[in-house]
Amino acid sequence: MSYPLTRTMAALTAGYAVFAAARPRHLSSALDESGDAARATDRLARTYAVRDLSTSALAFVPGLAPVAAALRITGDLGDAAILGTTGPTSERAKLVGVPLTWAALNAAALVLDRR
Repeated sequence: MSYPLTRTMAALTAGYAVFAAARPRHLSSALDESGDAARATDRLARTYAVRDLSTSALAFVPGLAPVAAALRITGDLGDAAILGTTGPTSERAKLVGVPLTWAALNAAALVLDRR
């Protein structure tokens, strides 16, 4: 099974990872943070970049696309849970909605590929 949709999602995730590595301030800017909070969020964005690149790469190893998708979905659900309970109250809808959307898209791609 070639998992074309799962691999497409992995490629899109890798694209985000490169962006997050190159411009980590995008996340703190979206949250309207500055100072120490912005620097901490920049570190978080870089952490996402490393995680997303590594899990995305797995999707292109023969036989590991479903594993990559499962890791990606789990990571996104974890992000939604953690950010939704610890992020700024005014931004929680965004902090939960974005990773839940990515989790749903990855899950849909995996389900469709497995048919």
